[in-house]
Amino acid sequence: MYRNSNVKNERNVIPFLNEGDFYFVHGVKALRKKNFLKAKKWLKRAIELSPNNPLYKCQLSVIYTETGSYRKANEILQHVLQDSGDEYTDCYYLMANNYAHLGLFDEAQKYVEIYLQKSPDGDFKDEASQLLELLHMYNEPEEEDDWAFDHEDELLHYQEMAFEYMEHEEWEEALPVLEEMMALFPEHPSAKHDYAFALFSTGEMDEAIELEEQWVEQFGETIHSMINLAIFYYETGRRDCSHKHIKKLWNVYPIHESQKLKLAVAFARTGYDEEALMRFQRLPKGLVKDRISYYKWYSITVFRLGQEPQARTLWEEGCRRFPELSEMAEPWNKEKI
Repeated sequence: MYRNSNVKNERNVIPFLNEGDFYFVHGVKALRKKNFLKAKKWLKRAIELSPNNPLYKCQLSVIYTETGSYRKANEILQHVLQDSGDEYTDCYYLMANNYAHLGLFDEAQKYVEIYLQKSPDGDFKDEASQLLELLHMYNEPEEEDDWAFDHEDELLHYQEMAFEYMEHEEWEEALPVLEEMMALFPEHPSAKHDYAFALFSTGEMDEAIELEEQWVEQFGETIHSMINLAIFYYETGRRDCSHKHIKKLWNVYPIHESQKLKLAVAFARTGYDEEALMRFQRLPKGLVKDRISYYKWYSITVFRLGQEPQARTLWEEGCRRFPELSEMAEPWNKEKI
């Protein structure tokens, strides 16, 4: 260490600067440990310090991919390509991989072919070749007698898209997908009720309630309509009407986990916390841990019932699985419910 008691030389003072690389390294370490929340925080800080470093952004996109936010991951990768041109060709493979997860196989094939064309000896050449081979199988023309399977695959694709949008509360994006589902699959009952729910969540409350009431008149009451109307009436201040529908669900125990979760959330959203708690506790966690709504409304429920430590544990677990939750206030904050 340099010392001079008589001269103060500021050039010898070496400040400790937390440059982007420092945060990037810690972000990668957290990612390897599957601590997605911490990894996201480190990498976002790295990007703040070095906003023009595409490597940091690519690594952040990997976190979103790991947590199932494939569209968000591709948004980041698109920005990298726009800013750096073709310098970072790995983006094409990463985008193709995300599109494949979303079921958008044509888009996935387009981007993986671009990657292999621009970077035939790239780091992901083996993975890209395997993905392309798989996509060729998916995209090859089907025989006429396979139409039913193709129809089911298309329905599944729409369901997955709608599910992702609704779980992330991206209601404006969900609406056109659900409109297409209603047109293409009129025999699929839940699409129209999900459409009404998305419509209600965009602020078109009267129209959503009117649609649900019309469907009840035409087709009778279903679990979907009763759940929606119970929530719609409750959140528009018509508590008596809400109670009329929710009480019909009291002894309903669906078979499918997705409906079990919807029912638990409905009880939570309409103020029946003890019933909601019982429903959440009965859910097999392994089958609902990919649902943001599970962590949000379960934590709200236990908080209201005076179990604050458990509420915080649930919320923190949800934030680790879904880093975007960390950007929200704790959901039991009355302004956020």
